[in-house]
Amino acid sequence: MGEMTFGRKYTLIFVGILALAGIIISTVVFPFWNLIREDVYENVTILSNNNGVCVADTSDEIPKHIENCTYDAGDTVTIKYGEGLAWAVIVEP
Repeated sequence: MGEMTFGRKYTLIFVGILALAGIIISTVVFPFWNLIREDVYENVTILSNNNGVCVADTSDEIPKHIENCTYDAGDTVTIKYGEGLAWAVIVEP
């Protein structure tokens, strides 16, 4: 193996710095733990049922959409949703 040329050395250094910057930015701007959301269980009242899609209001003030819902407006159910998400599922008793 011969010595590296001037251009090849600086290309490897540039690629290394770019990779390191990408790792640092990805952990600071978009931390991995943001992908893992905490599940929240809550008793809610169904506000409406529109062709099997129910809407319920929760304590985080984000209306939750529940697909395949067989409950009517006014029914109280327990739902599970990810923190900060707008969809939920009904937890069967």
